[in-house]
Amino acid sequence: MNNFETIMMANLEINDLEGYKVYEEGFFPILKRHNGVFITYDDQPEHKEGDQPLNGRVILIGFPTDEDAQNWFNDPEYQALSEHRRNATNTHSITFVKVPQKS
Repeated sequence: MNNFETIMMANLEINDLEGYKVYEEGFFPILKRHNGVFITYDDQPEHKEGDQPLNGRVILIGFPTDEDAQNWFNDPEYQALSEHRRNATNTHSITFVKVPQKS
């Protein structure tokens, strides 16, 4: 796996596939511009423990720096595009996780 300083995890349920496709089509060019790397997604995550299983899609994206991650999320073009996601899904969580760096 690449060396990531920050990994973004999203959990959402898609309610409007056509609306979500509009989001997906514009997503990758903006992600790439901010050095983001799409890691994976899973529409059927396997819950092992705890009292809050994830429902719907789980998405993982890595960024080489936290600054890249913050700039991506706060990019006005991304925020405008995100309206398609917000309207087409129930977004349960968008979480940034810091990855411990080797010394």
